Amino acid sequence: MTELSLHEKDKEYVWHPFTQMKEWVESNNQQLIIERGKGIKLYDTEGNEYYDGVSSIWLNVHGHQKEELDQAIKDQLDKIAHSTMLGLANVPATELAEKLVEITPEELNKVFYSDSGSTAVEIGLKMAFQYWQQREGDYQLKQKFITLQHAYHGDTVGSVSVGGIDLFHQIYKPLLFDSLQAPAPYCYRCPYDEEEGKCNLSCVKELEQLMKEHHQEVAAIVIEPLVQGAGGMIIAPDGYLAKVRELATKYNILMIADEVAVGFGRTGKMFACEHEAVQPDIMTVAKGISGGYLPISATLTTNEIYDAFYDDYETQKTFFHGHSYTGNPLAAAVSVANINLFEQEDILGQMPAKIELVAEKLKEIEELAQVGDVRQKGLMVGIELVKNKATKEPYSWQDKMGVKVCTKAREMGMIIRPLGNVVVFMPPLCTTTEQLIAMVEITKQSIEKITIN
Repeated sequence: MTELSLHEKDKEYVWHPFTQMKEWVESNNQQLIIERGKGIKLYDTEGNEYYDGVSSIWLNVHGHQKEELDQAIKDQLDKIAHSTMLGLANVPATELAEKLVEITPEELNKVFYSDSGSTAVEIGLKMAFQYWQQREGDYQLKQKFITLQHAYHGDTVGSVSVGGIDLFHQIYKPLLFDSLQAPAPYCYRCPYDEEEGKCNLSCVKELEQLMKEHHQEVAAIVIEPLVQGAGGMIIAPDGYLAKVRELATKYNILMIADEVAVGFGRTGKMFACEHEAVQPDIMTVAKGISGGYLPISATLTTNEIYDAFYDDYETQKTFFHGHSYTGNPLAAAVSVANINLFEQEDILGQMPAKIELVAEKLKEIEELAQVGDVRQKGLMVGIELVKNKATKEPYSWQDKMGVKVCTKAREMGMIIRPLGNVVVFMPPLCTTTEQLIAMVEITKQSIEKITIN
């Protein structure tokens, strides 16, 4: 029997995420198998190198094989790889909780661990729901959630229930609980025909009307602060997030800030809520929490919410939720090291110059005939491709323009991924100015080569 190659084994045994497997398996192109990484470069089994243009799906912060992060895992491995947090504590998870409380918005004082962004959101939903059920007063009707169009909060059933991307979520509708959907602050395709930068925030007015009509039955609003990532890098206008916080307070609705994608420096501040001094009631973090090294997430909340669960054993107000790998010591240890690096290397202090440089280079892309909109917040960039710049007519999904551009970029030495017709560029925060210039240039040339016949 002939030994299968790695490529053959992959196609024979592996089911890839968000992938049409028929196209993957039957493609004549040999798929990349990544063998190692160093800095912001990835290397495949053939020895080819690529810029990691999406931070290994929005995760990596300090680069691959970062010595301090590698060492943190090795040191912890010499002690213990895992022990349960059900009835026990461990050193790294305890230290990490303290650090998370120190760096997140002021009133977030309690940390509940899990293993992914999706589960962190699930926990936030369950906390918000149970909080109202256990509060004194007539709050038992508060069982629903408000979410936004184009929202993405993960792929588990609860997080999909508060999602707003039909392509991902519609087929699962019979499995989901009902949520109330508000319009997204999608300025480029504003449903109210308002001009970006001069709008009346009609999307906020509609949100307020929804809250006014349903606040007695709404437990929380779930929102991606400033940037709706998987929805197409949709960036909210200035003041939008603060207004949502104001309305949630006015109508006695909890605010769950999903910082999974935007947290840990991606927007230029440690957390996106900081841009508008917003204090969420619940905040979820994942992705960059470990620097992109190991799966770990956290749901943080206030003393007020925590206290609704704090009671005698016989009251059964326990938060009945947990994961086998909750607070994993290896993941917690590397997360502590990751947070330390932010201070040691002044990561956030270096961001403004990098952000400005990318913004300047993106102006060249914005001028391209088939680029309708360029959206940037920090080092999170979305480039929306259109068939007609004047009318904003989109390409059909069958055109696969985003896919074609990202495939061309790969041929030129950079790995990026599209969201439909939106090309996403999100490099690691450690990327140098010279590397940023080279990566934006590859993006520009890839768009030109695909869209100019």
